[in-house]
Amino acid sequence: MENQKKLPEIRTLSRSDMDKRIAFFANQSGSKLGLPDSKLPECTRELINIIGFEPPKGDSKHVSPLGNDNAQMPAINISEGFNLGFCRCKPGKGPLMHNHDTNETFMPITGKWRCEWNEGNELDFVDLGPCDVISFPPGSSRRFMNITEGNQDEEHLLLVVIAGNAPKAEFTDLAYKRIAEFENQNN
Repeated sequence: MENQKKLPEIRTLSRSDMDKRIAFFANQSGSKLGLPDSKLPECTRELINIIGFEPPKGDSKHVSPLGNDNAQMPAINISEGFNLGFCRCKPGKGPLMHNHDTNETFMPITGKWRCEWNEGNELDFVDLGPCDVISFPPGSSRRFMNITEGNQDEEHLLLVVIAGNAPKAEFTDLAYKRIAEFENQNN
């Protein structure tokens, strides 16, 4: 007989218990800072932490996927093996190429989004619309960008789900090179 994990016993939850697990989107705000590429004009985006995203432990160049500051303020403060957030930005915006130590899955809510993986000659991408999904495994470089046509001042929304309780993000060498160029131009 297989060693199967037993399900938790069913319990009754109070409204007060459940209120801690409800996040009305209209009441949420995020952060546009906290990641190495946050100040670059092409990377301007608001990251909204709904569930989880504890900051990585210890000192390192690794950051929380939504930025360490934003990781301190989830709407639903639980650690149950996954993290959920949103990215809101205008067309032409998105992060630089980066990697995670866990799975990262994207699903556009509004607009059209380009999801890229690899760099250089191996660069590839797919364009996704609302409710399309892409799932990146750990150890793959990836990025996304809002490519919605039309009103260039209209922000669109991308759902982000990342595995783990305290996932780590790290930008690629080429991304860090772009960040350094920007910093040198603006100092």
